[in-house]
Amino acid sequence: MRRAFISPAKYVQGEDELLNLGYYVKTFGDSALLIAHPDDVARVKEKLDATATKFNITFVESDFQGECSRLEVARLQAIAKEHRCACTIGLGGGKAIDTAKCVAEGEALIIVPTIVATDAPTSHSAVLYTPEGAFDDYAYFKQSPSVVMIDTTVIANAPTRFLIAGMGDAISTYFEARATARSYSNVNAGLPNGVREGICGDAKGTKTALALAKLCYEMLLEDGLKAKLSCDRNVVTPALENIVEANILLSGLGFESGGLAAAHAIHNGLTSLEGTHGYYHGEKVAFSTIAQLVLENADQDEIDEVLSFCASVGLPICLADLGVDSISDEELQEVAKKACIPEESIHSMPFPITEEAVAAAIMVADQIGREFKMNKEA
Repeated sequence: MRRAFISPAKYVQGEDELLNLGYYVKTFGDSALLIAHPDDVARVKEKLDATATKFNITFVESDFQGECSRLEVARLQAIAKEHRCACTIGLGGGKAIDTAKCVAEGEALIIVPTIVATDAPTSHSAVLYTPEGAFDDYAYFKQSPSVVMIDTTVIANAPTRFLIAGMGDAISTYFEARATARSYSNVNAGLPNGVREGICGDAKGTKTALALAKLCYEMLLEDGLKAKLSCDRNVVTPALENIVEANILLSGLGFESGGLAAAHAIHNGLTSLEGTHGYYHGEKVAFSTIAQLVLENADQDEIDEVLSFCASVGLPICLADLGVDSISDEELQEVAKKACIPEESIHSMPFPITEEAVAAAIMVADQIGREFKMNKEA
């Protein structure tokens, strides 16, 4: 059996960590292409100027257009070549980070998230879109970022909803990795582009990845609420530091090397419902995790634990929490159909999957969530 594990070369987080960014740029050379939305640059401009001066490096600003498209990637690669940039920095949210991954193509890449809403920063994959914002393709690179750096002071001053959404993405990590391990399914760490490279792309997860995924879940339960309250107050506490680590590092390594299963596939199905469009990825994943637990007939104590956690930090636990007050049979069937397409991760569950079973799990999860809320309010 072939197993695989992938991770960044270095992960570092801490208060005012952006002041050390120039040190990591210096390990590659004297200049870096900075891919970031102007608003994100403005938020941290003082620290960028300070680290550039301290380490005598230059940030080449790129006027990032906001979409991770092939056209934008080609434009930015030309700028990097023109200015002979020694490395690439992706600073900000998911689009800037994914664009930086595509520009760097697995070489000399520094990722600096300014929000912790998903677990994507540590991964060796990105999502490409058309210039109009429609899905284009997935991209995979030969290795993960060289450095993932998180300034927790910046995170503490970002809207709390981003932190909560990151916890929603992270809450699925253990349950999806557990299902993948039970079914001996392949994981993303096994080089999905291996066929093009002439290398076998099939690989199972490691026990290390499963252990990290479990630790992620345990840390969420222990420190999630305290971290939320810290972010509400815009202060850094040990709990906030722990949840940043859980949202980014543990969940990132857990999903990529441990595997995805039903929760993320059901999330993808839910995107067909117009009401969900105003909600973040992690918010939809939180409810989808409850649906996965129903699908696999998990212990009621485990389901109650997840429900209690989600409710305590403000994550959705029923469809109404995602803007879906009612759902027709046709809409439900469309969600289930989209979740069950052949290439979806739901087939990593350790039993056969049918659209009917997925639809039933979503409806029962919705009812469980509604009843939990009513009992809590009573």
